[in-house]
Amino acid sequence: MGKISLKPYNDYCPQTLFIYGTYDEQGNPDFGLFCWFSYIWDTEMGVMCCIGGNKPTKDNIRRSKVFSASIVTEELLSVADYLGTVSGYDKDKMNKISLDIGKGAVLDVPILNNSPVVFELEATDFIEKDGSTVILCKMRNVLQDESLASSDETFEQKLMRIAPVRTTCKHYFSYQGKDLGGWGEVK
Repeated sequence: MGKISLKPYNDYCPQTLFIYGTYDEQGNPDFGLFCWFSYIWDTEMGVMCCIGGNKPTKDNIRRSKVFSASIVTEELLSVADYLGTVSGYDKDKMNKISLDIGKGAVLDVPILNNSPVVFELEATDFIEKDGSTVILCKMRNVLQDESLASSDETFEQKLMRIAPVRTTCKHYFSYQGKDLGGWGEVK
């Protein structure tokens, strides 16, 4: 198979979406949508994520050193799209949306109760780059829907049931690859 050289891109490398939960300086829950997220190993399971630009979520993580990462499912996609396309500096952002918010079991972080998997993360390292920040985290807890602990389904069946959403090319895709709409278009 022949190859051609192109400018750097990641069109064929979809990323799983996560909604990060933090508390603002007044103690109010604040959520934002992010996808530059993967896993690391440093004597234990951890997470690395990158947040580009200036965002209140990044400021909150830097201040508190903790946050949640709730996996985005097809059921949560319209909420996630809103959180990802409305600026965190919009003072009414969180008032214009209805969320089922809970609390972390180990860390003082807000979580989305209707996400089937939520990580409670402690930020340990901030690596400043030109216009973005890479954050290395220790995974302090995983909150998982009880139904995922059942042995009546295979892992594949559970994954298909929770239907995580991925993104690339400014579009959302189902786990099976179906186009679910462009950024800012999902209602």
